[in-house]
Amino acid sequence: MPNTLSYCNDLPETTFEAGEVILSEGGSNKSLLVLIDGTVEILKENLELNIVSQPGAFFGEISVLLDTPHMATVRAMDRVRMYVAEDGAAFLAARPELALGVARLVARRLRQVTTYLADLKRQFEDQEGHLGIVDEVLESLLHDHPEDQTVTPGSDREYEPNI
Repeated sequence: MPNTLSYCNDLPETTFEAGEVILSEGGSNKSLLVLIDGTVEILKENLELNIVSQPGAFFGEISVLLDTPHMATVRAMDRVRMYVAEDGAAFLAARPELALGVARLVARRLRQVTTYLADLKRQFEDQEGHLGIVDEVLESLLHDHPEDQTVTPGSDREYEPNI
């Protein structure tokens, strides 16, 4: 199977300079971006979650797949080049092999999160308070929900970012 970048070489290329916001948490632009080169940081409520420099990495895929606002901010740490599919859903629909790759990526992430939450549940099952929400999160991850069901981010201990 060809690599991710080979599926994208017909897309427009965009450059971002160090410090420039590529995607904003809560924003929605329907774009799917693919890293060509450079380094970006992923931020959730200004907390750094990850640093990514792997060519072929996707950004905006969750928003495209679920038609929801961006879950995090993506910011350039140095000069970054990306391919940009303005209509991410149409781009994936036209490239089923790439869409399957994105689905596998999202499934791997879900498996990692579920494993992590199960481990938290084992470690803190006798705790009350905000760690008790782990049961609810696991339950929601493991069971099918109708598409129109909404999930509200945040917890009792933090503010609601989308209000």
